[in-house]
Amino acid sequence: MTPRGRETQTNGIGPACEPVAMDDVDSEAMPGAIVEAYLDRERGIRGFLDELDSLAVEGDHEAVRDRIRGFAANDRAAFFAVALALTNSSHFFGDVEAQLDVTAADALRDLAETYPALAEHFGVVRMEVAGDRHNPVTGLDVTTTYDADQGVPLVTYTAHSGDVELCESRGSPAEVLATATYVVQATNDALEAATSDDHPVNTDELSELIDRREELESELSVLRDRIDQLRRAPVGDE
Repeated sequence: MTPRGRETQTNGIGPACEPVAMDDVDSEAMPGAIVEAYLDRERGIRGFLDELDSLAVEGDHEAVRDRIRGFAANDRAAFFAVALALTNSSHFFGDVEAQLDVTAADALRDLAETYPALAEHFGVVRMEVAGDRHNPVTGLDVTTTYDADQGVPLVTYTAHSGDVELCESRGSPAEVLATATYVVQATNDALEAATSDDHPVNTDELSELIDRREELESELSVLRDRIDQLRRAPVGDE
């Protein structure tokens, strides 16, 4: 294999941590009760966060993700307090001051200042817990090469969920597009099932779907142009 023309890029697919949503937990627990749940165990939780921070520095991101999931399962309220604090949201801290006091808000601000490396990990798990997701893909690392022996470009991509590497694959453009086709077909199946069962799709999701469809159509238009260009100047078999 003779690769050449290497180009690397990172594509962000979605935010690992969405803006603070007050419906992440029961409304009566926002934010006073969840913050009190954290404060009741502050010393132990900070020790736990210190351990996670060390694991993150060592690059053991899967262990960090799994331990945060365990934290969320065992103490949902305290988990949300930490996860929301790590968003460093002035709105959230203001709500804490209003319901509790400045001291409580400062304790949470200190989490954001001390553990910024954990923010994305907690954000992804918050998406999983609040939105029934699992390892949501937040980005792709993409490298393109050319195999002169076969006369085909190659695309290598690595899918990430935050700092966790989910999978790596390499294939020709046609093979990569086959994977993309499977994903689009699965999306259509999910939407068809929702429609058949009279399940509504919320307006935020619908808006995102429309945006993604327009992006796909734009990229497909470019793809048609590329293929037409190749048809006019086909690669020989030499």
